[in-house]
Amino acid sequence: MSFTSSERRELAIVAGCTAVTFAGDFMADTSLVLTLQDNGAAGYAVAALLVAGVAPAVLLAPLAGRLVDRFRSRTLLVTVGAVQAVLCVALAYVRQPALIIGLMAVVAGGLAITGPALGAIVPRAIHRDRIPQAQAAVQTVRGIGILAGPAIAGILVGRFGQTIPLLIDATSFLAVMAAGLLLRTAHGGAPLRRDASTGRVRGGLSLVRADRLLTIALVLIAVGITAVSCDNVGEVYLVRETLHGSSSAYGLLSALWSAAAIAGGWLLGKRAPDDRGVVRLLLVLLGIFGLVMLGLASAPTVPWLIPVYVVGGLANGGLNLAIGVLLGRRVRPDERGRVGATFNGFINSGTLIGYAAGGGLLSLVSPRILFTGSGLLSLAVIGVLAVPVLRGLRRAPATITGDDAVPTAPLAEPAAS
Repeated sequence: MSFTSSERRELAIVAGCTAVTFAGDFMADTSLVLTLQDNGAAGYAVAALLVAGVAPAVLLAPLAGRLVDRFRSRTLLVTVGAVQAVLCVALAYVRQPALIIGLMAVVAGGLAITGPALGAIVPRAIHRDRIPQAQAAVQTVRGIGILAGPAIAGILVGRFGQTIPLLIDATSFLAVMAAGLLLRTAHGGAPLRRDASTGRVRGGLSLVRADRLLTIALVLIAVGITAVSCDNVGEVYLVRETLHGSSSAYGLLSALWSAAAIAGGWLLGKRAPDDRGVVRLLLVLLGIFGLVMLGLASAPTVPWLIPVYVVGGLANGGLNLAIGVLLGRRVRPDERGRVGATFNGFINSGTLIGYAAGGGLLSLVSPRILFTGSGLLSLAVIGVLAVPVLRGLRRAPATITGDDAVPTAPLAEPAAS
């Protein structure tokens, strides 16, 4: 099913902005980590920098979602993009770790707003039946940006230090401003809808809980992200210390995972099932993550990791696309900012928890034991969740059109008379 000319235009703007900003963001992250390490900063400073890049999306999720739904996307993208560009210019010349971490947190706070704002545009601009293909296209260019950013940063930092990569990142935020000015599809700008029964504006978590299917999806996605993030911490130790692989091997394996994630998104985008099918797929993907972890734990040499990374990357790509498909199909247009920010908050919470758990466990156990435990725990979680998830799906509406009210799940089953 092909896109119309207007859909192609809007999709090209969103995808182009996404590719440029993700490449710039990952370039900045890599540059700052390398700079802190080269300047002799302690490990906790690097950890604090990574947390500063993630925590604002968690802490600001309620506020960011309301801002996205209340104010016009053009205003937010142009204003926030300009502020982020100025902050990145400052980051290019700052050398004190505390200032670097503080500025990084403020820049990430802007991403907590622009991410949901851009995410709300695609379902408005694209016909419902073409949302999976559109989200797959955006995910593909995002993956290319994620692959390109660290590689470019490594080259530039080695030759010029942190200044040039961060100035390039500052210019990447001009793409956010350009998207705000060029997009014809608008989101936000009207007073937020109040709940008929309470008279209050509903927050993102309340909106998610009103849809049984979205609630199930959020739980599964959070569990999957936490498991993957926990093992991300241990992968470098598994490759470099346990299997005695080179740094190049580790870098190539990481790139392989990202490339497979792009392919996984495309595969699901071409034949995306209905909403219930997407959630069933999430349950399967969680099981695949568990098997991937067991595969990592049992690999005797580095080459054995290649098929495991391919499978894990494909599953990761399917997970990422499922989020965009469900939000585009099941959330009312005027509520997508709040729901999108809520999903981002839970995803980043899972990332933080996974990093903390992985780092803590690695101080006690070997990478193989970490991966074995994570894999078995993931499979056990599936065993616990499978029956209630499948029962819940039978009660949830299979499809909700863009402007339909999301039906509220009953608090309890009526008692038999």
